[in-house]
Amino acid sequence: MTIEGKAEQRTPRIRLGMVGGGIDAFIGGVHRIAARLDDKFELVAGALSSTPERSLKSGAALGLDPERTYGDFKAMAIREARLKSGIEALAIVTPNHMHYPVAREFLKRGIHVICDKPLTSTLADAKKLAALVERSDALFVLTHNYTGYPMVRHARELVRAGELGTIRLVQVEYAQDWLAEPLELTGQKQAAWRTDPARSGAGGATGDIGTHAYNLAEFVSGLALEALAAEVHTFVPGRKLDDNAHVLLRYAGGARGMLWCSQVAVGHENGLKLRVYGTKGGLEWSQEDPNYLYWSKLGEQCRRVTRAGAGAGADAARITRTPSGHPEGYLEAFASIYAEAAAAINARKAGAPLDAKVLYPTVHDGVRGVAFVEACVASSRRNGAWVKVSAAAGRPAADSPA
Repeated sequence: MTIEGKAEQRTPRIRLGMVGGGIDAFIGGVHRIAARLDDKFELVAGALSSTPERSLKSGAALGLDPERTYGDFKAMAIREARLKSGIEALAIVTPNHMHYPVAREFLKRGIHVICDKPLTSTLADAKKLAALVERSDALFVLTHNYTGYPMVRHARELVRAGELGTIRLVQVEYAQDWLAEPLELTGQKQAAWRTDPARSGAGGATGDIGTHAYNLAEFVSGLALEALAAEVHTFVPGRKLDDNAHVLLRYAGGARGMLWCSQVAVGHENGLKLRVYGTKGGLEWSQEDPNYLYWSKLGEQCRRVTRAGAGAGADAARITRTPSGHPEGYLEAFASIYAEAAAAINARKAGAPLDAKVLYPTVHDGVRGVAFVEACVASSRRNGAWVKVSAAAGRPAADSPA
């Protein structure tokens, strides 16, 4: 079964490279699983670590040809672009500060880029990257993977069909507890770079998980953020970046919202939750129980819609892989972004129009995410003053994805 839910003619796997994602890197493994789940990609090359020795060791563990395991991403970009069977797409799974320089080298050589979020560590780099993408013939996909859940797609479909009426309220939260103590001081790799301003950027929790929450709310509601007021705080003594934030949101058209992100909320593992309320109804979805969407029409009982069950719409069905009652989760949602990227890449190769149903986060979603982080930090420094964000945040939500 394909992501569209029907058999289709086999197309060659897309030759994929990866920068970052070597030994002990969590997100690299996730990207590799996601890329292969629907059998659309084949990893053939990589610059997997910051040193040639570690990159070769990681490449050997993955079965890569040593001749295509590089110690430097620029050398990889130059050589792969010249090879007759060089990579067609690149996955970037480095710390945030490397996203822009790596993407630049491959995009300018016509190689498609699939990049982990947030887009970059600074808004200046995000804007430069967006301009580069506009000039390039290559595609750019940002892996806001939570938009790949079938019930998230169904929620979006309900909003766009007018089932909720005019949207009034958006509430989104992303709560974790893994940084409730100074884990970065123990040498834990993920904690070390995610709490380092030089590698992560201006935001800690806001950049790491707040951008996911912001993007999910925007994706489902279709609303464009105009301004925010934030209190960004660091609870763990000595930590250089925020580990908790409360943000008030003002959307175009008059809707209001609240966003809470925390990495010190003891008892929460990966608590991403979204609620959207309109004049005619409301909906609720939780990432830790992702196969169900709860939605209510005004004056009626709440309905529980199940993935692949009665009531699930066409947008959910086309990215559903297994029958109802068989849970799909994080890895499948991540794979849906890769499958959508593959559809876009293959359409581009064939010179064919892209199916309008194909959805993936773009560079413009990424610019808005980085603008959100920097606006939160700016607002908090001004004691929670309202800060405008829309003017710096690229295209409105209604224009994405590609």
